[in-house]
Amino acid sequence: MNLGIITAAGKGTRLRADINKQFIKLCGKPILAHTINVFQKSKLVDEIFILVPAEYVEYTQKNIINKFGFDKVTRLIIGGETRQETVSNALRFIPDKCEMVSVHDGVRPLIYSADVDLLFKKLVEFNAEDKEVKGVILAAAAYETIKQMDIADGCVKTIPRETVFHAQTPQTFFKDALIEAYSSANENKTFATDDAMLVEKIGYKVKIIKGNHENIKITTPIDLFLAELIISKNGIH
Repeated sequence: MNLGIITAAGKGTRLRADINKQFIKLCGKPILAHTINVFQKSKLVDEIFILVPAEYVEYTQKNIINKFGFDKVTRLIIGGETRQETVSNALRFIPDKCEMVSVHDGVRPLIYSADVDLLFKKLVEFNAEDKEVKGVILAAAAYETIKQMDIADGCVKTIPRETVFHAQTPQTFFKDALIEAYSSANENKTFATDDAMLVEKIGYKVKIIKGNHENIKITTPIDLFLAELIISKNGIH
């Protein structure tokens, strides 16, 4: 079976709302509900774990999971102080029968179920060609010229932009590799900004599937405005 892990334990203070950003209404329903719906409709996701702050567990169960009939959600888990700690909390509950895990940001609602399914399929394909490939992620190509700055002297050098991508989610891995990566990180007190970085650190390969720049992470008020425009344009939810 395949599992979707949706992280929604952040505070989201930059949106300056009276409720955490993942619960703000987007085109009439909470952002998190839009996101869960993508995994609910996926043909290859069998179960979904949702991670939220402790104070929002009851709210999420009643106003999102029950209200919208998300029957693939089998666990509602309290998240941690960081995203890494949040995912680590989820990994403790993964069933032995699980083969692949897709980790996604709860405030990235503008993906399609087809994107989720494609990552599962591509991971199997890539691994069949090279057993060291244990993960695959969505990432958007860089449009602008990319500069790398030397922190010591402030000088820059130009990086070929065709080699640079903005990492997104979902990020999909074989369960055993992801658990191994997080175990290693916990043991060595390693910090990373995404799951792929932890998998890379233990020597496995992660490949990219080119994603869409519309797969934004809703962090600021302008992001919320853009998300509403994108939904209205594409009619994706």
